[in-house]
Amino acid sequence: MSHQAQPTQAQEPETPHLDFQGTTPYEDYVQADVLTHLQHTLSDDPGEMVFLVTTQVMELWFTVIVHEWETAAKALRSDDIPVAVAALKRSVRQLEALNASWRPLGQLTPAQFNSYRSALGEGSGFQSAMYRRMEFLLGEKSASMLVPHRGATRVHAELEKALHEPSLYDEVLRLLARRGHAIPAAVLERDVSRRYEPSPEVEATWTALYAGDENHELARLGEALTDVAELVWRWRNDHLVATRRAMGSKTGTGGSAGVAWLEKRAQKNVFPELWTARSYV
Repeated sequence: MSHQAQPTQAQEPETPHLDFQGTTPYEDYVQADVLTHLQHTLSDDPGEMVFLVTTQVMELWFTVIVHEWETAAKALRSDDIPVAVAALKRSVRQLEALNASWRPLGQLTPAQFNSYRSALGEGSGFQSAMYRRMEFLLGEKSASMLVPHRGATRVHAELEKALHEPSLYDEVLRLLARRGHAIPAAVLERDVSRRYEPSPEVEATWTALYAGDENHELARLGEALTDVAELVWRWRNDHLVATRRAMGSKTGTGGSAGVAWLEKRAQKNVFPELWTARSYV
């Protein structure tokens, strides 16, 4: 007599631990209750909640991207290129998510935006302290951009510190110099609180690196930086298009020049020699 194996019933999944003293460990770690109660709309328009939450999400992405770029800068100071490249590559994924944040806002009509625009008052994205730290890390330094934050002591101090620290690109160029590349003293010893200006000698260095072994770690570093620069450019252009669609050429919130300001920003490349050197390879 054959004995066939009897099918066993699927094991029921164990019930997760549901009984906690106080808040859940998830809440303790993520603080979701704090995050989901930070939205205080100032109009009756249902679209304002989308605008507010999307803007807050952008601020969170700014924060993590600053963390990655500061991690990369610290690694470059220690000549640890793999750690720097890993941080830059992570930031590329984060920039992609940041740029996708424009999708909920990118097709606003003027009527839709005007329905809650007055709630912004003098508020404007250029007043974002965390975005300003991003720009400073990219070498887009400007002492005047600290002025809006004079009333917030901690934020102002953090921005002032970032203004006077080397940018991410400054750390890259210092590393290139330590590796024997001809980075001029005028670049290495420049006032890092001022906006970075392109250098023919730096362009020549990148040209030589790109004309050599594309698998060299410095060439890979250059490509990681270029990936970042491309997505920053796309961010600026998506911002420009969304603003142009929502409000045309009107003056921006906070008294900025609106589209005209954004058009000027969109024309600028970060890490400029990484782009111009390609013409000579």
